[in-house]
Amino acid sequence: MRHPLQARRPLGRWALLPLLAATWWLAAPPAAAQDPAAPQASAPPEPPPAAQAAPPASPPQAESPPQGDQPQAESPQQVESPQQVDRVPATDAAGAEASPSTAGGAAAGDRAERSPARRERPGATSSRSAPSKKRRGDINPCMTPDPGWGVYDRWSRAPSIGQMIMPHRGGVTKRGGFDLIIHFHGHEALRKEFVKTAEGAVLVGIDLGIGSGAYTSAFSAPYVFENLLDSIERAVAKKTGKKKAYVRKLGLSSWSAGYGAVEQILRQPAGKRVDALVLLDSLHAGYVDEQQRKLKVAQIEPFIAFARRAAAGEAFMFMSHSSILPPGYASTAETADFIVKQLRGKPRGSSRRDVLGLDMIQRYDRGDFHVRGYTGDDKPDHCAHLGLMADVMRVHINPRWKTPRGRR
Repeated sequence: MRHPLQARRPLGRWALLPLLAATWWLAAPPAAAQDPAAPQASAPPEPPPAAQAAPPASPPQAESPPQGDQPQAESPQQVESPQQVDRVPATDAAGAEASPSTAGGAAAGDRAERSPARRERPGATSSRSAPSKKRRGDINPCMTPDPGWGVYDRWSRAPSIGQMIMPHRGGVTKRGGFDLIIHFHGHEALRKEFVKTAEGAVLVGIDLGIGSGAYTSAFSAPYVFENLLDSIERAVAKKTGKKKAYVRKLGLSSWSAGYGAVEQILRQPAGKRVDALVLLDSLHAGYVDEQQRKLKVAQIEPFIAFARRAAAGEAFMFMSHSSILPPGYASTAETADFIVKQLRGKPRGSSRRDVLGLDMIQRYDRGDFHVRGYTGDDKPDHCAHLGLMADVMRVHINPRWKTPRGRR
């Protein structure tokens, strides 16, 4: 008898065949993957050249929403991936979030079979994949062409948070006053619209993650926003040579999940300095009673108060909403209608073709408070709202602020 540990004679070559066959079968891809006709998962789109040239966006942070009913969002570039969510009381976009451009439409593509949207938190938009319909102009709202930079320089990391652009020259009064818009979520997509019509205002773009919770947490302490303003003033002073550069007019803008930061800022002392507020398909709220569609009003109280100021002509406020219906929390259409009702108003029907394939169905105007409602229930429709920024600047903010002109 041989010792158990003795080397055994190698198996015959025929004895190895079953093992090899089993190995091959386990390693073989599923039949669907072998079928050339089977649909393939589309790869995430590459960022536009401009986005590659710009400094990287603020590093994303892990989402830790302070409330369990806040949605998440993704950026315009992420929205095209057929894998994730994209909105907020927090989902978006990250990234941000998406940018509509001038008059036109969005990405071409036949309507494809789509599975129901999946969201883990309130505010997440739809998880539908790439453009589901052919849009006017064959432009993808989540990846619009880059119009260049106009009179503006490239992104700078000068602010304490985010990035900023300002005119090469000009844009500042003799005393050093300058106008500022701080945008939350989807800063590069918004930049493409901003530079088309802005006359000299400084733009700061901030991207902090894929959910409103990241923005809420980052700006919950008042000193964060105050330090941000100080760092921007120092940066402008350094570039212009105006030692006492200061913010003259201040505006806040958000898309998708970015409203989380805006809510916090409006609750703080520095929020009283805000003269203009732009919400691009960007305001959600939780429900006290989902069956009765009863909103948690406390979450949107700062926006209601600002709308009253705007309606009285003391400030400017623009809200847009899509027709996306998120699960478990209020849509941007519901929050917009609720705010209008608080002003004892009622939206009126409208029929107008707008930028990036958006179709307006209702509007409301009172004083300097404006609401625009649109059809559309997919990611490209969500992204397309960023395209409204060019007209908001041209029609409303430029005449209101009379910003000193910037020059190359």
